[in-house]
Amino acid sequence: MRLLGVFSGRGSELHRRGTRVIARTTRGMEAGEVLATATAEAIAKLANPPSGQILRVMSAQDENELSHIQAMEAEEFSACQRHVNELGLQMELVDLEHLFGGERVVVYFLADQRVDFRELVKRLANDFQTRIEMRQIGVRDEAKLLADYGDCGKPVCCNTHLSQMPPVSMKMAKLQKATLDPTKISGRCGRLKCCLRYEYDTYNDLRKELPPVGSEIVTNNGKAKVVGQEVLTQQLMIQMEDHRRMLIDVAEVLTVTRRGKAKG
Repeated sequence: MRLLGVFSGRGSELHRRGTRVIARTTRGMEAGEVLATATAEAIAKLANPPSGQILRVMSAQDENELSHIQAMEAEEFSACQRHVNELGLQMELVDLEHLFGGERVVVYFLADQRVDFRELVKRLANDFQTRIEMRQIGVRDEAKLLADYGDCGKPVCCNTHLSQMPPVSMKMAKLQKATLDPTKISGRCGRLKCCLRYEYDTYNDLRKELPPVGSEIVTNNGKAKVVGQEVLTQQLMIQMEDHRRMLIDVAEVLTVTRRGKAKG
């Protein structure tokens, strides 16, 4: 799941960005990668980050062991799927994670309702001889684990730089005048695209500089009513008293005689 945490080195050891390491985490012994110095500013961007200790830089032997574990995961996933089918469980397996230290195997799954997987856990514990953790996830987490590229042609955000999923609403799409066709503003997970959230605050700030739709204004050309906004270009679509419509810059507004009610 590409979990982010704050880890201390051993003694005065320092590790460069990109160094692959073996660390002791709250889940057990895991393989990881050093991303940055844990400054106060960096830590503030994480919500309750887990902590642990870097045990060593990954050796060639560790690399071989990790490759072996990753090869095992495919076989373990198949075995898990077989047991799910035999037990007739209403769940969809998404991924399986075998921790480097072997302390546990984490099974990620989707389900529409509560699943009694006690018998499944018993079978898997007997097969794998380790602790089994079942983790029910949502469709956005599934995309984070399995998705590759988005409509933009770049790797999906949830699979790269996003450590937390931002809340996204249809209001954000409307403000940015994105198409409201669900098939075009939905990501690989089937939910609204995370990128709709990125520029929302900027759009909101820019919109505050514009008189809301319905406002009555005075320009050099006379009185008018605001009937539309172009947020990014800071322009207004106005209707004059003679019913002519024109597009003007917000700087051309001399005064607002009656302010319309802002939406959202």
